[in-house]
Amino acid sequence: MSRHRSHAGPSDDAANQGSLFARQAGATAPLADRMRPRDLDDLVGQEALLGEGTLLRNAIENDQLQSILLWGPPGCGKTTLASVIARRTKARFVPFSAVLSGIKEIRELMKEAAANFRGYGQRTIVFIDEIHRFNKAQQDAFLPFVESGEIVLIGATTENPSFELNSALLSRSRVHVLEGLDTKAIRTLLERAVSSPRGLGGKVAVDDEALDFFAERAGGDARFALNALGFVAETAPAGDDNRPHVTIELARESLKRGAIYYDKSGEEHFNLISALHKSLRNSDPDASLYWLARMLEGGEDPKYIARRMVRFASEDVGLADPIALQLANAARDAVHFLGMPEGKLALAQLAVYLATAPKSNAIYRAYKAVAADIEKGAVYPVPLTLRNAPTRLMQDVGYGDGYRYAHDEPGGIAADLECLPGALAGKTYYRPSDHGFEKRIRERIDEWQRLRDEAERGE
Repeated sequence: MSRHRSHAGPSDDAANQGSLFARQAGATAPLADRMRPRDLDDLVGQEALLGEGTLLRNAIENDQLQSILLWGPPGCGKTTLASVIARRTKARFVPFSAVLSGIKEIRELMKEAAANFRGYGQRTIVFIDEIHRFNKAQQDAFLPFVESGEIVLIGATTENPSFELNSALLSRSRVHVLEGLDTKAIRTLLERAVSSPRGLGGKVAVDDEALDFFAERAGGDARFALNALGFVAETAPAGDDNRPHVTIELARESLKRGAIYYDKSGEEHFNLISALHKSLRNSDPDASLYWLARMLEGGEDPKYIARRMVRFASEDVGLADPIALQLANAARDAVHFLGMPEGKLALAQLAVYLATAPKSNAIYRAYKAVAADIEKGAVYPVPLTLRNAPTRLMQDVGYGDGYRYAHDEPGGIAADLECLPGALAGKTYYRPSDHGFEKRIRERIDEWQRLRDEAERGE
């Protein structure tokens, strides 16, 4: 007999099924678990996905759910939605942990699901929390059973399914995106927790300012807000009415920093560095400082950020401000020398400098254009004129013929000396902008071109 417990129908008590989400709802359970919504009408903050008449809500209410992937940040309601489905469905419901289970457990569960489907016509809904933790081989084990309809898969993930799931499994599941809850939604959940018998039951006095504080500092994570409130409620001193009293001062003391969702190895890592890069490019110092702080306070490696900002100094500032690359390298060295937290200020200084510097991607575009030509086969021999001739044989075959020493020429340029291979003669790769120092570079290039034009005309 499988060790996985099944959920036979909506009348069964999910807490007796060994589920991931239905822990014993006693006084010792975290407040977020005790307050987990039990029906669709209790859910808060996902109206666009689960409001009246939506496709997903209709599928759940009619018990016609197909395989789905629930993608969203922590505390937005993915596991809660699965627990609601478990209570409503007549199918066998089996929760499964991607952290605790391996390929052996998967095969055992699939064999049991297939037997129930073929023998009794009973569907099995398999809920997999943190499905992105499964490797490709483990994901493949579900695929034939999803295709045959013997199981309905519900996967929950904080990571982008496009990156973490097999394309075959992804194509057979509908992805539903859950957003982080806004402050108003979290405030509603906190108010419920204060009064509900499953929560604090009115036995704890909580100031409105404290509720506002927890809601604002949660970062969209309802679990974080509820458990923070529960912790303070357990330790709060009694007020005038002999009830524990949660004040704004206690709330602030208990929560020195907000819930910073940041996964250094996941999608949020790439989202935030992208936000920083694009804020710098758009010359927004305030947004640049914000995204920089989000990464640093979330635990990102400061050397990684420094490397990306060095790259930015060349890619997006370039020769519009040649000092930018020097300052970027200086900030990188400061981070290495000082460590954290002192090194944060060097990165902040660099972020403001880069954001307010004149911008040019001319170097970036020029190099890409050259590399593209080379990739297409523009690999030509060095013109004889540009070759050194250290031996008599090289001189005899024409190495160095026609070369003119630029320092001896008017304007410091041999105007009629072509330095590109013949097939590329006259081609322009670098086109400086008129921003910052590149404006002066452009003036120099224009003057040199004038000298070349005169040489070509024989003037």
